[in-house]
Amino acid sequence: MSEWIAEVGMFTVQTTIVLALIGFGLLLIARTKQAKESDLKLTIEPLNDQRRQRGRRLRLVAALPAAQKKLLKAFRQEDKKRQKSAKKGQEETQQPRVWVLDFHGDLKASQTEHFAQEVSAIIDVASKDDEVVIRLESAGGLVHAYGLAAAQLDRLRTAGLTTTVCIDKVAASGGYLMACTAQHIKAAPFAVIGSIGVVAQVPNIHRLLKRNDIDVELLTAGKYKRTLTVLGENTEEGKAKFLEDLENTHRLFKEYVAERRPNMDIETIATGEIWYGSEALPKLLVDSVGTSEAYLVERMAQARVFTVKLEPPKTVSRKLGLAVSAGIEKAALKALGLIDAAGWQRR
Repeated sequence: MSEWIAEVGMFTVQTTIVLALIGFGLLLIARTKQAKESDLKLTIEPLNDQRRQRGRRLRLVAALPAAQKKLLKAFRQEDKKRQKSAKKGQEETQQPRVWVLDFHGDLKASQTEHFAQEVSAIIDVASKDDEVVIRLESAGGLVHAYGLAAAQLDRLRTAGLTTTVCIDKVAASGGYLMACTAQHIKAAPFAVIGSIGVVAQVPNIHRLLKRNDIDVELLTAGKYKRTLTVLGENTEEGKAKFLEDLENTHRLFKEYVAERRPNMDIETIATGEIWYGSEALPKLLVDSVGTSEAYLVERMAQARVFTVKLEPPKTVSRKLGLAVSAGIEKAALKALGLIDAAGWQRR
């Protein structure tokens, strides 16, 4: 009996510790996301310099010991030459600039607020010869959220700046609503593109409640205040109105895309289907096939390339929160991978 009590006690203690750690992790994540706007920091990284330094390190490691001194001397001479050019203003005037933004969208396009401020910062300093590259990844989400995100990206075009959207993985539905605002869309061969459609689903448990003699009173003012509900009885008229609203949203979606990509056959494309990047090219959903990394390397040979990102300061609590968040995400992805692998084995 005493052993059983000890085991139960140990289990209780272990469970409490695990729950406490999870709660602490969630608290850190929440604090990480609540950074004040005044605390946000604009981080700018010159990709040309970053690539140059990495290339030098590789060349030094790969070189024979006797050749390393010559390489170091050559690097110093290159740096001196570049510094002289910079003092004279030659490099500044000869090379255009490319500004790189990243947008990783979730269901609510949560990054939009920071993205809007990044866009404003670039518009304030960019010249007409500059280009803005947006590395976009989003499978879409809420209509109003992605409508706002697309409007923020569209400000770059309105300001007269050349914009290029690079899609390495996915820009579907609301993601494509954003992408279509750019003058040029580049997609990786297997990036998922399209899904120009609207979807909505509402569960209804009215019959279940009715079988258990549970009444739900739904009172509204306005004929179409609630077309479909979860608890109440849905009518054919309500369903028809809900579908009409979906069709109207789809119409606005098509008009927005067609206005910005007039050469595309919108009625053929706007079926809700998705295509891979190589398939999307002949349908004019994208303008070229390739990866963002390859494009930026190409532009570095012609221009000075900078990444621009607005982010909160890296405090200890933020670092811990990010670490816990990454750990939870990694564990979840691993679990999903194991489940998927088990499914493939059964098939």
